[in-house]
Amino acid sequence: MALFAIGATTVWSAGVAFIRMVAQGGASLADILLLFIYLEIGAMVGIYFKTTQLPVRYLVYVAITALGRVLIEIVGAEHRTGMDILVVTGAILLLSFAVLVLRFGSYKFPSKTPAADGQK
Repeated sequence: MALFAIGATTVWSAGVAFIRMVAQGGASLADILLLFIYLEIGAMVGIYFKTTQLPVRYLVYVAITALGRVLIEIVGAEHRTGMDILVVTGAILLLSFAVLVLRFGSYKFPSKTPAADGQK
């Protein structure tokens, strides 16, 4: 029931964000990345309803995309350089490595249902 509520809230939030972009007359890169985050959450919920297993990789993808939005805001709006950028890019690199480890682990030690990993 809670996942259904999360799915409905995701669709609602994505709709509100899209309407806000239309009202502004355009979308920034951060807005597009926000819609991508909503898409990933929706895909994760959909996979759970199909397989009854939650793919962890999708959560890492959402985190990478969210950090990408933070990086764009740091560089674009505030024009800061230095430690902030290094910390965010280091976190993105670490999460990318985690995806690599998860992909290798799912290849080396496959689960009983291949659809649980988001692969066919």
